[in-house]
Amino acid sequence: MFMQEVSRARSTKLRKPFGKERIQRDKLNPWYVIGFVDGEGSFSVSIGKHRTLRRGFEVRPEFEIELRKDDQEILERIAVTIGSGHIYDLSYDRYGWYPHVKFKITSTKDMRDYLFPFLDKYPLQAKKAKVYVLFKQIVTKVLAKEHLSDKGFNKIKILRDKIRKLGKKAKTFGNR
Repeated sequence: MFMQEVSRARSTKLRKPFGKERIQRDKLNPWYVIGFVDGEGSFSVSIGKHRTLRRGFEVRPEFEIELRKDDQEILERIAVTIGSGHIYDLSYDRYGWYPHVKFKITSTKDMRDYLFPFLDKYPLQAKKAKVYVLFKQIVTKVLAKEHLSDKGFNKIKILRDKIRKLGKKAKTFGNR
């Protein structure tokens, strides 16, 4: 019984990802992808402790979309359409949920070279467009190594707080 519980606890972790180089799917209409990102996409910036960095903190921007496993083909086609990202298998067995898959872009260079040009050419149409503008500013600062100075790091924290406020407004509005 104990071994079964341990394996269930581990099943919520991300499994080995695969990227667009292994996907043999057709591209989607870019406007379809934009609608999908407006509805299901997530721009996040986490700041976590890191032992080997001089500052002791790491800035980690991420773009992701998570869906049920039976919709994996859509995420694969989104990866091919954008030209970047990885697909991760997720299992939520311990919660009694269906398995999920997650499309993620964590490389700031891939964001600059693939995600941003795509989202600039086909702009987001919903409230998430404001979050994207702030997210892009943060990633640009990280790529310019501004996060390594106190001034740049504090600017990034301010921008991240603005993203959080926009997220809270959306949740408050949705609860009415």
